[in-house]
Amino acid sequence: MPLRKPFEQSYYPPLPTRWTRYWRTNIPWQFLRFLLLNVKMLRMVRKH
Repeated sequence: MPLRKPFEQSYYPPLPTRWTRYWRTNIPWQFLRFLLLNVKMLRMVRKH
């Protein structure tokens, strides 16, 4: 792993794209993902 010097461009993490920020802040999409995750967890719990 190469050493990075502080305050160089490679030292900072990449910024999310506009599209990524849109999906992260889209409330209906987040709600849908939340529901899908809960359904997956319920299916796993029922199996045991």
